[in-house]
Formats: sequence, structure tokens, C-alpha cells
Amino acid sequence: MTMIVSTTDPSAATRSRAYCEQLTRAKARNFYYGLKLLPEPKRSAMFALYAYMRLVDDIADEEDGRSVRQRLNDLEAWRLQTHAVLDGQLPETPHEVWPAFANMVWRHKLPARLFDEVIAGQRQDLEPAPFEAFEPLHEYCYRVAGVVGLASIYVWGFEGGAETEQLAVDLGVAFQLTNILRDLREDAARGRTYLPLGELSAAGIGVEDFRAGAAGKKFMEMMRFQIDRAEAYYRKSRDLPNRISRDCRATLVAMTDIYHGLLAKIADEPERVLRERVSLSLFSKLRIGWRASRTR
Repeated sequence: MTMIVSTTDPSAATRSRAYCEQLTRAKARNFYYGLKLLPEPKRSAMFALYAYMRLVDDIADEEDGRSVRQRLNDLEAWRLQTHAVLDGQLPETPHEVWPAFANMVWRHKLPARLFDEVIAGQRQDLEPAPFEAFEPLHEYCYRVAGVVGLASIYVWGFEGGAETEQLAVDLGVAFQLTNILRDLREDAARGRTYLPLGELSAAGIGVEDFRAGAAGKKFMEMMRFQIDRAEAYYRKSRDLPNRISRDCRATLVAMTDIYHGLLAKIADEPERVLRERVSLSLFSKLRIGWRASRTR
């Protein structure tokens, strides 16, 4: 089969790469500074991967008046267009992301199953059902973040086979668990909670407590349990930098340190997540990026 990159108009490919980088810079507050440490062409490939993931996420989350049914139909159309690219054809429906995305998936041979899982995760967000236990939450984390870790190591290059793939999944789960804790108040205001209801019930906490901003001893104990679990996934994945290509290690270290630093900030004052969106300062992210760049 002819590689899609050879059938793409060069000017369209250039515009597509620029579009993906601009989208990443505008939206990827916690990833952009780490991705800038990558060498080309891996840097552009990761911008394309992020842009694709962001656009799929926007189908499910962007407030633009579309009904749930329309969004589900749009996700299915996106899935079919993705498979067209994976089969060696640019979709009939034009979008700036496709030439760069096509180049990325063909150059790095990303498995189709990863993108099916991503879209399945967005379907879950459109038809949310509370998680009663951690197992279905873990499956959700795999779909929306673990597969991003898997896709990333295909772009970066790695050794160690399935064992390394599992480390990438574990790190993605750690990132998503961090996101869930950070967004506790915002999700509750939208009528969503991702923490297992069985665990909240056992802790004596209801979802309405998040909306009310009720921080007390029970909340603090529950948060400590959730933070410890996220920390366990960071520990399980800590050997991943040693298994990917050397020229990409600085990026992985920077991205991990940013997210792990966010979790540490939450751990220092867990009740802050009920008042505001906890984040690292731009200076902190730049400092992490500088420090990571010295690990090459």
C-alpha cells in the first residue's frame, strides 16, 4: 500500500502541521512545553497526535448547542474518517488536521485500536454513567489517557514490548487520576463525578458535597486515599523514560514532572480543588522544562 504521506499535497501538509502546532500551543497548557523539547519530525508528529485527541474531545465537551445524538453521530463520522486515514486515504470531509495526522500514523505505524478506544472514551463522556467501583474507572482512564501514552511511545520509539506498553498505560492512568482530582468541583457543577460511588459512600461523602464545597475530615481522608492511588500509578510507571528513545526522554520527564507536580500541589492542600482549579504557574512549567532538558 502506498504511504499516505506520499499522496499528500506538500502545501496542505505544511498548513496541517502549522495548524496542529497552533492548536497544541493554545490548548495544551500542561503538554506544550514538554513537546517543544522533542526533535523533528517527532515534535510535529506529537502536535498532530495532540490536535487529533483535542478535536475528538471537543466533539464530546464543547458547548455549542449540539444534542447528545448529534455529538454521537459526529463521533461515529470521525471514527470512520480515522479509519479511512489508517487505510491509506484522506477523508472526503476536509479538515486541517488530516494531512499531519496521516503522516504521523503512517510514519510511526500506530495501531487502529488506539483510536477506537479514544472515541469509545468520548462516548462514555456523552452518555455518562457513574462508576460504582475502580475497575470501570480504570477502563475509562485507559480509553481517554492510557491510549495517549501508548500512542506517544509509538511516536517516540521504545524497547521492551508489552511490558513497556503497560508502563505507558500506567502513566496515562496516573495523569487522568490527577485530572479527575483537579476537576472535582467543575465536574460536580456539570452533574458529573468520576470517582467511584462505592468509595465515596464508604467514606460518607455524597456528590452534592463537592458542589457545596464541603471540606472536612471525611473529605480529607477520601482525598488522601485517591492521591495515594494516583501516586501508586506514577511509581509503577517510573521506569518508562529508560525504555524510550533517548532523544524523547526530556519530553517525557517534563510532562510527568508537570502532572506529578500538580498532584503534589493538590496533596499539599486538598480542599483547594473545591474552591478553584489548581494549576502550576508558567514559571514552574518553564523551570521543569529547563530541568528536564538537562537529562538528555
